[in-house]
This record gives sequence, structure tokens and C-alpha cells, in this order.
Amino acid sequence: MRYIDLFQSGKLRERVREAYARLRSCDLCPHDCRVDRISGATGFCRAGLRPKIASATIHRGEEPPISGDRGSGTIFFSWCTLRCRFCQNFPISQMGNGEELTTSGLAERMLKLQKLGAHNINLVTPGHYLPQILAALLLAIPRGFSLPLLWNSNGYEKEDILALLDGIVDIYLPDMKYSDEEPAVRYSSAPGYRDINRAAIREMFRQAGHLSLDDDGIARRGLIIRHLVLPDRAAGSRETLRWIAENLGTETHISLMNQFFPAYEAAKTPGLQRKITDREYAETVEALDEYGLENGWIQE
Repeated sequence: MRYIDLFQSGKLRERVREAYARLRSCDLCPHDCRVDRISGATGFCRAGLRPKIASATIHRGEEPPISGDRGSGTIFFSWCTLRCRFCQNFPISQMGNGEELTTSGLAERMLKLQKLGAHNINLVTPGHYLPQILAALLLAIPRGFSLPLLWNSNGYEKEDILALLDGIVDIYLPDMKYSDEEPAVRYSSAPGYRDINRAAIREMFRQAGHLSLDDDGIARRGLIIRHLVLPDRAAGSRETLRWIAENLGTETHISLMNQFFPAYEAAKTPGLQRKITDREYAETVEALDEYGLENGWIQE
């Protein structure tokens, strides 16, 4: 793993220091709350100093090269930098269900998942705990940790923060949620989402490139983009797929999801009060073909 070289050179420890320094006036995400999380203050995401997780378990329901035959070592982090009104994991992301850990405790979870045979460590909604994750990695490496790290995020992230992960994260699994400002703000409280997201995706691609697999078909490095189709074309799916093809290339792997249903506050939110139709999803699948995006997965 590339992060072992960073550990041995001392650069990983430097990244940890740099990341923690940003918690003094937290600017880890685009909300730029500037609260002192070292002293216990919380901002938009409501995360404190210690990492908080809802679970750390073997997950077999991810995309095939991530779950493989042994499963993905998935750590679900509590809280979120978005307020998606349709979040299916709202008890974790919006209510903060979970337990606080020390960074040593987080390292223990990573090592346990490795011992259980996981193909990778799948960090779900991790951005607001980036410093703590790097610190846990620093503690885990001397104890034999060596799995690929997967950054499974909502895609609302800053380029300069993602740069701290260069040479550390092997696989990026971000969302591309919206191609227009109005639904991003109305449904997820995410001003500037499109441009911020696209810049973040470019940085992830710069670091990891297109998806590469080992001889057993397991992801070793690269980018997979997830896109959830929303009712009434609210996600701007065609525009997002066109942008991917033109800016990242038609080789890009895309996971096109049709699992939207009115969870959490969606049932009382105009525009989100129903499932997507078969036709809405089929139109988006047709757009994949139109833009030559052949790599990835669709859901029947």
C-alpha cells in the first residue's frame, strides 16, 4: 500500500498534524463553519473531536469489485456534512446514532475487519472525521494494517482537503448527486454542490485514476461514481453523465442507482414524495448508452 511508504518517510505523521490543525477553525467541508472542534465546539455536521461510528462490519452488498467474495470492511461514521431530506440512513447521518471512539479504538476496528478477511476498509461518510481517520491509520500500520482504503463519500468535499489523502486512499466511491443549484440547496442544504462536487471528483480522479482490478476482480485502486436517480429528473442525471463522459472519459465506472424511495423527510417534501418510475430510471440508463459510458452497474 502506498500509505506505508508515507508512514515510513514520516509524511503520514505530517499529514495528521496538518489535518488536526484545521480542526482549530474547522474548514474540512464546504460549509466552512470555522468552529474550534479541538475545544469541543460543533458546526453544521455536528461532529465533535472524537470519531463516532454507527457500526464496523463486513458488508456484502456493495458493488461487486468492492464486496468480492469476502465482503467489504465497512465503517459507518455518524453525522454528515449534508442534510438530505431523503436520506435512507438518517438515524446515522442526521440523528447521530453511534458510539464515540478514540483514534486508537478506530484503529482497533480497522485491524479487526482486516483479521475477519475484508477486501478493504470502506469508510462511509468520512469527510468530517478525516484527521481522526489519518491518526487511526498512523496507529494501525505498525500493527500490521495493510488493506486498501476506500473513501465512500457524498462528494461535497474540498480539493485541498482531499489533497491530504493523496497516496493514502486507494479507491474513491463518491456520489454525484446534483447538476443544478436549486435542488442541491432545497433537498440537501448543499450550496454550490455541482461545482464543488465536480472539482472534488477531478481531484479524486487525479489521485486514483480509472478503476483497476486484481486477478480476482477485486478493486485495488481507482474511481467509481455513484449516482442516485431522483423523481422528476431532480438530480439532473443526463447532465451529470454527459459531464463525466466529457471530463473523465467513457472508461469511468458508474454505479447507477434506482433505489430512491421517500425516506426520512421526503414524504413531506414536494418533489420527493414518490418512488422513481421505471421510465425515469430507463431514461437514465439510455443516457449511459448515449454518452458511451459502458463500465459499471445498473440496478434492475
